Amino acid sequence: MRQRVKGLRPGVRVVDALMSASTTFSIEHMDDEVLRRVQQAQIPDRGPAALAAGAVLGYRQRGVRVHTDAFSAPHGPVPLRIYTPTRAATGPRPLVVNFHGGGFALGSARQCDWTCSVVARGLDAVVVSVDYRLAPAHRFPAAVEDCYGGLVWAVEHADRLGADGSRVGVMGDSAGGNLAAVTTIMAREEGGPSIAHQALIYPATDLTEGLKETASYRDNAHGIVLSHAGLEVFHGHYCDDPANPVDSSDWRLSPLHCPDLTGLPPAVVVVAGLDPLHDSGVAYAEQLVRAGVPARVEDFHQMPHGFLSFPYLSHAARPAMRAIVASQRAALLAS
Repeated sequence: MRQRVKGLRPGVRVVDALMSASTTFSIEHMDDEVLRRVQQAQIPDRGPAALAAGAVLGYRQRGVRVHTDAFSAPHGPVPLRIYTPTRAATGPRPLVVNFHGGGFALGSARQCDWTCSVVARGLDAVVVSVDYRLAPAHRFPAAVEDCYGGLVWAVEHADRLGADGSRVGVMGDSAGGNLAAVTTIMAREEGGPSIAHQALIYPATDLTEGLKETASYRDNAHGIVLSHAGLEVFHGHYCDDPANPVDSSDWRLSPLHCPDLTGLPPAVVVVAGLDPLHDSGVAYAEQLVRAGVPARVEDFHQMPHGFLSFPYLSHAARPAMRAIVASQRAALLAS
């Protein structure tokens, strides 16, 4: 059984109790059939189930409308969830492309309604969230391909979306933070869309064994939301394909190991003190700074991994989002 963490904030204690009460929340306890059912489950937009989900994950902000779309990829359509402020626009809005978390094996764009709508409203931006393919049915590099394809689609369709394709940011949490960092590097390498800002929220920047050498990894073996056991399962689902072995130091898996981070856009990196990924997130920000890239770390010491997914229980959720929007505003609204 997972050990309880002492000295937690009241709201985080509730999250800790919920996670301790049932193994159904933990990827390490899901067999293949359970994982398939969880991946196929959809959070509705209306009705009692939507209200219940919103009470945990946060409700979409007032003044923001949402609609769905998709773009065509070689394997088929990739769903998109698009957030637009309802107030009249004075011109094309900034464009932010979001990638959800979930260890590359769980989650959906729908779970990000709160964070995406906070950005759409606070920044007065169009936010496009990508429902990329999930592992283990779709291992690396499927998620990378879908996220980069979503970025390209969003920029190409910026006019139709009421957005400015020259003022583009990316954003992602956890696995989505990894994908945001990777997509940013890929855009530079491929001569793709020009990205002006990256918001990396407790990102998974190091999928190598080096992660295990960090103090935050050692200190959070039984993390509230993310444990060592969970990290191993997520890594296995995403990376461990006997038919197609991968090198975990490939920057498309571990952006921390990218040999050249020069020329990338400014970043805000949000990290959580009770998170095994804390130190690798800070290390990526430090690597960006050494490469001449402006990067700011927002460190919430008393928060667990995934705390923005529980905005009404995490006292730091709103301050974290204010910091993210402020950083995006400085990069995307600068004259």
